[in-house]
Amino acid sequence: MARQFNAFAMAQAQFDGVAEKLGLDPGTREFLRWPRRELHFTVPIKRDNGSVEVFHGFRVQHNDARGPAKGGIRFHPDETIDTVRALATWMTWKTAVVDIPLGGGKGGVICDPRRMSEREQEQVCRGFVAQVARLVGPVQDVPAPDVMTNAQHMLWMMDEYEKITGGRFPGFITGKPVGVGGSLGRTEATGFGVVYCIREALKRMGKKVSECKASLQGFGNVSQYAAKKLAELGATVVAVSCWDDTDKKPYSFLKMDGVNVDQLMAISDKFGTIDKAKAVELGYKIAEADAWIEQDVEILVPAALENQVTEANAPKMKKSVKIIAEGANGPTTPEADKIIQERGIFMIPDFLCNAGGVTCSYFEQVQNNANFYWTRDEVLNRLDEKMTTGFHAVADLAEKRKVYMRDAAYMIAIDRVATACHLRGWV
Repeated sequence: MARQFNAFAMAQAQFDGVAEKLGLDPGTREFLRWPRRELHFTVPIKRDNGSVEVFHGFRVQHNDARGPAKGGIRFHPDETIDTVRALATWMTWKTAVVDIPLGGGKGGVICDPRRMSEREQEQVCRGFVAQVARLVGPVQDVPAPDVMTNAQHMLWMMDEYEKITGGRFPGFITGKPVGVGGSLGRTEATGFGVVYCIREALKRMGKKVSECKASLQGFGNVSQYAAKKLAELGATVVAVSCWDDTDKKPYSFLKMDGVNVDQLMAISDKFGTIDKAKAVELGYKIAEADAWIEQDVEILVPAALENQVTEANAPKMKKSVKIIAEGANGPTTPEADKIIQERGIFMIPDFLCNAGGVTCSYFEQVQNNANFYWTRDEVLNRLDEKMTTGFHAVADLAEKRKVYMRDAAYMIAIDRVATACHLRGWV
């Protein structure tokens, strides 16, 4: 899945366009274009073979005017500082658009956990926290899992933070295992949040989820639970895709009578890589990477990495496509956005569509701070309410101002953050 582009330049270009529409003054505009602070560091670990390897890491805090910075930590061999900057920026808008009292941050380490033992991964986690401990915490910056990090990684990080600070601070980090400060409903929250937005968009079109077919890119946590929820609501999911580490390329998995998510999860590894041979035995057709976007469906859900819906593959979308729901961060390039607008496809932008994860992370933090935990139904009902309210606020503005949904979401988010910065006297 190609990542050869500058995500931060794209994030800034998206911001610049909306800042112009909002008439932001030059000082505020320049202030919000850049992260407030960045930390670059190294994490040396001793590999199982006795050698020492040094990994490079980052933590970026884009803006904390509305509350502590919030954002995940990625472990990825292709991680870059510009990707982390972009993701931190998008987190600022994401927390603002669903109106939770947090800012935007992001972290990353250039490493490949697929090629590391658990002991080696633990060293990276603890080394990361040792480097950032002075800049993070429950009232400063709250990390969470992201690409190729999980609940176990978060627990190691929490443990290291508590060793350094000498206290118990479960609210330092979210995405932890249930029973050790984690929240029920967190695992499925991002994928379910995507589907809550799809459901509401279809209502505005006078359609039901059960009348639709869907195709999803990716088979990680977001895609798996979005597909599960779509199927639960009666939709037919005809395709998913995943990265194949052996061939070093992505594949699409097609099943016209409906993908069985539990079945595919049973033949996948913890990184969402599906066993191709076993999938074929189960009746799946294996196709090339872009096959997911070429299906005759009403709903497309890019839920993998950045820069996936491009000028090259956007024209391959069928006329049947009514909704694109961005489960991933930054999956659509500006050039593809133009094609989508010309086609009249309803776009649910990433920082609204996939905000279920950070919303539930906020719920986890609230529960940690209160030392009182909610049931799964309470969590998901609160999540549904937040996502539904946020979606309709954006859709109403888009309709009123006759602007693209992405622009409407930015307008709401940027206005809220800019107002907080002005009230604090920062700009």
